[in-house]
Amino acid sequence: MTVRLYDSKAQALRDFVPLREGRVGMYVCGPTVQSSPHIGHLRSALAYDLMRRWFSYRGYDVVFVRNVTDIDDKILAASDEERAEGVGEEWWALAYRVELEFTAAYASLGILAPTYEPRATASVQQMQQLIARLIDRGHAYAAPDGSGDVYFDTASWPSYGELTRQARDNMEAAADADPRGKRDPRDFALWKGRKPAEPESASWESPWGPGRPGWHIECSAMATRYLGTEFDIHGGGLDLRFPHHENELAQSTAAGDAYARYWVHNGLVNIGGQKMSKSLGNSVYAGELLELASPLAVRYLLGAAHYRSTLDYAPSSLAEAEAAVDRIRAFLVRVERRLAGTRFAGVGSPVIPDAFAEAMDDDLSVPQALAVLHETVRAGNQALDAEELHDAASLHGQVVAMVEVLGIDPRDTHWAPDAAPAASALDTLVTRLIEDRQAARAAKDFAAADLIRAELSAAGITIEDSQTGTHWSLGS
Repeated sequence: MTVRLYDSKAQALRDFVPLREGRVGMYVCGPTVQSSPHIGHLRSALAYDLMRRWFSYRGYDVVFVRNVTDIDDKILAASDEERAEGVGEEWWALAYRVELEFTAAYASLGILAPTYEPRATASVQQMQQLIARLIDRGHAYAAPDGSGDVYFDTASWPSYGELTRQARDNMEAAADADPRGKRDPRDFALWKGRKPAEPESASWESPWGPGRPGWHIECSAMATRYLGTEFDIHGGGLDLRFPHHENELAQSTAAGDAYARYWVHNGLVNIGGQKMSKSLGNSVYAGELLELASPLAVRYLLGAAHYRSTLDYAPSSLAEAEAAVDRIRAFLVRVERRLAGTRFAGVGSPVIPDAFAEAMDDDLSVPQALAVLHETVRAGNQALDAEELHDAASLHGQVVAMVEVLGIDPRDTHWAPDAAPAASALDTLVTRLIEDRQAARAAKDFAAADLIRAELSAAGITIEDSQTGTHWSLGS
């Protein structure tokens, strides 16, 4: 029952040992809300949702923190660009509007809301306190030019580069701030003095003059504010390892905090074999994705690959995901219908199979876990075909347990909140055709009965004659 995680810092699989017995503290870098969420954002959020759910299943009390970066160079630039075109809004309004888009996209995929979701703008005081500690310890300095900038002195911290195993001398210059007051090009910004062209609303008073926090200091301050100076897991996308997470680790430990015990990173998303990027114009946004398939199928697809692997997205993969969830749905409907009114109804308790648990304990190996799920569905259908109802009930319970922990239970009303009227209308039409077919068979007009069955099949509707009557379902 030991969960193992791949620790990016150790570059090895490690048994998970919590800082506090029975509790997991997780901090995940959330979005910088300058533009709409895309498939990469969804994939990352889902990876940690699955991890959180599995820890909860294993009996841990999970405190899950995912931040919102709502003040940043990118947000100010996006606001300036829109306002220059006469269609924009203030930076804080843009950030809040985009934040709501992220919240809606996460919710549509059944991603659990964080325990805490702090905004960077609400923790500026904690950021300033952390910067002051670094200055007092000799690991940060205010720019001598009076600009109000404060930088982390990378030369002062011998461990700088330990997360990504890089030598400082081989690093490129930090491009996160104006180098106007840096001692060394590799030093990174902790505080950015306000520039004349920037709005006054985007600056805070500080001991170094008005300005705003650098990106990296934001997460260090928010993580320790909500989880303490040492916590269990820090997660984020692979693209954040350097410089963001490297700089977080350096500034936090240089300030005297133990910080994260495990560093976990999810893989990125390719589009048709190419890296997704704004410059290539191949970004797939959440809104577009959810127009192409059901939210359940999108969740299945984005969670099906191992979280550390690169996910290569193609529109055809959505159809495969839809087919997969339809097979699960059809089995659950079929077995619940067959067992209704029998002594086997409710017999199968929701129990996770050992093979599924072993896969999930092994660094969240969802592909292997899904293989167990689909094999259980196949065995359940075979048991139904053979009228082995006790076995069918037991396998039904296992499937229910697995889809619940993965957040893909197709019976959950979350996945079809607006589908009831359409489903009711479809049921009325199909039921009428089934009644016509039964009447034709009773009259021994088998040609007419077969024609009705063929028409339903051509529309993607499967009918099944059983001891409890004729039933229908979408797909095979």
